[in-house]
Amino acid sequence: MNESKSPDRRTLKTQRTIRHALAELLQEKELRKITVQEIVDKAEISRVTFYKYYLDIYDLYDKLENEMLLNMGLIVLQLADESTDEFFKELISYIYDNRVIFGMIFSPNVTGRLKDKLSRLIEGTFQKIYSEKLGVAIDNEELICVCCYRSNGFLAIIQRWVRNGCKESCESIIRPVSELDKNIERYFSEKRK
Repeated sequence: MNESKSPDRRTLKTQRTIRHALAELLQEKELRKITVQEIVDKAEISRVTFYKYYLDIYDLYDKLENEMLLNMGLIVLQLADESTDEFFKELISYIYDNRVIFGMIFSPNVTGRLKDKLSRLIEGTFQKIYSEKLGVAIDNEELICVCCYRSNGFLAIIQRWVRNGCKESCESIIRPVSELDKNIERYFSEKRK
């Protein structure tokens, strides 16, 4: 019987190194201008190792994108029941810990499709969370508008922070984002009265 084994630690570390190499290169130039040789040089691996895990650069990019979107979706859902302050503390800490990947997302060398997908993912997750939390229908136009505003406003602040090299502390980002977000909850609470 052939059992599927999960990747070992070395495999995961190698794949993470390759993904980070691509993410760093994407902050410097467009995907179509990056070569496998540049990735393997930056990752300090052989071409054979690269091709052991990925078909080509586009396969690597697709896997990186899918993994990042999945992780963000899971994190946002896991934090759904947390207080606003704790929600943004955890989310912004995650972004800081993965700032190389987020640097790639917000790089002018990436088409913007990944940022749009991330925005839609966060917006949809916020809609689900607030629909349940506030007892508002998920297709309520006002809820949709507010969640669109919330996700895009949040991402605009994060984009500015990441493009600035995350020089400001996490706390200096968490505080204003959290306070702005609390106003959304107050807005819906007042409307229900």
